[in-house]
Amino acid sequence: MSGLTAAHRIALAALIGRCPETVLKSVAAAVAALPGGRAAELRLMLAEEMRDRARRAFVLAPVARMFQRRADGIGSMSFPPAVLPRLWRAAIEREPGLLPRLDDPDGPDAAAVANRYCLSAAAAVRDRPALVWPEDLEPARREQGLFDLASCLDLAHLARRGLPSIEVWLKRPDGDQLAELRLLVKDCSDIHDDGAGRLLEMLFSQLDDAVLVLRIITRTSGVAGRRGFLSASELAGFVDRLLDGVDERSARLAAYQPGKTAGGVDTAIADLDWCAGVLAELDVTLTLDPDSEWGRRVRDSRVKVSGWLSGLLRTADKAVDKALPLTRVQTSGRMSRMAPMLDAAARGEAADAALALLRLVGATRGAAAIFGSEAARKALVDTLTERLSGYADEVLTMVNEGEAPDETHALRLVSVAARYLELIESKDAARTVRRRAAVAGGGPATSGASSRAA
Repeated sequence: MSGLTAAHRIALAALIGRCPETVLKSVAAAVAALPGGRAAELRLMLAEEMRDRARRAFVLAPVARMFQRRADGIGSMSFPPAVLPRLWRAAIEREPGLLPRLDDPDGPDAAAVANRYCLSAAAAVRDRPALVWPEDLEPARREQGLFDLASCLDLAHLARRGLPSIEVWLKRPDGDQLAELRLLVKDCSDIHDDGAGRLLEMLFSQLDDAVLVLRIITRTSGVAGRRGFLSASELAGFVDRLLDGVDERSARLAAYQPGKTAGGVDTAIADLDWCAGVLAELDVTLTLDPDSEWGRRVRDSRVKVSGWLSGLLRTADKAVDKALPLTRVQTSGRMSRMAPMLDAAARGEAADAALALLRLVGATRGAAAIFGSEAARKALVDTLTERLSGYADEVLTMVNEGEAPDETHALRLVSVAARYLELIESKDAARTVRRRAAVAGGGPATSGASSRAA
């Protein structure tokens, strides 16, 4: 069987080059067992592409993650993704014979070859910028981007030395490890006046949790813990970015509406946890002057989110009343009492709104303590636990006494109450309600209905 034509190879190479890593691996697995000459050639092309990407990832490890936007949206030094493969080709163009030495990252020459290629890449950015970054690709930031990229590549050999130590620096580094970090910062500053900032940008790109960069920053100098150190330095931008992120997320929280906001309750929980994490880390790593700009911003953010949390707790309380309403029923003579409305909808807008809000109440346990709302949250949980348990008891009593017009629907309402209890982490109360619902009515048919409703 004939092999691939030149046109096939060109088209496939272009297509393979654009495939994300996960897609490339899936395609390689799919063609692994295919017979024929063309399939064999395709397998070789895929293997070569994967090998090339592994080499590129190793060589450009200090800057590779700067070619993608941060998932958390926090501002960072970044470059267009389309520049990365062009930069790689320019870096290896003159010395392709060294590439096999990269196939064993732990080999004696691998790091030296990688650093050599990074210097070649920096030279290409300066000498042949159009080859690396086309003039029509994001022209507004192209000039500064080329300067930043070349400067980072100048420091890549130093940043590579520090990558394995990031986890250590984030935890409890000893004296020798702190000295290593500070020496690394000094070496970068000796190469470029702003070398310390660029090193931190490269380390920052390696951190999925943006706020952790504060731990590295405050350990880069023996005076980092003193009041005013960061705000007086070029590194203050990292704190400003984090506070910008808090402002953005607190604004989204203020606009949150159950069932109507894009991203839903999961996004609201993530935003709240992120804000709590950043503010808690700021408290631990920095000593903020209450009258400073940062101190004011942190205080305003706490007040804003705390107010939102207080409103959320009040709204959740009312949402439960709407989802599982009570109605006044006459007992004897002129006497009456409030009892569950058994024809209320078990699903719908009111039930869904309560579900979302109670998920938030249950998920805010850690964050509420950061914002000074844990006492109010705990009081609401206690109140709701008592109310929902009492509601379920009344409905089950009505079912057992034959007072429920539709036992199946009544048991669905009990299931809703149990679900709400689970969401606010009252799991013991929820289990009790479900056990009682499982035997409600005393008959096999009723028990079956109860099980399905639960």
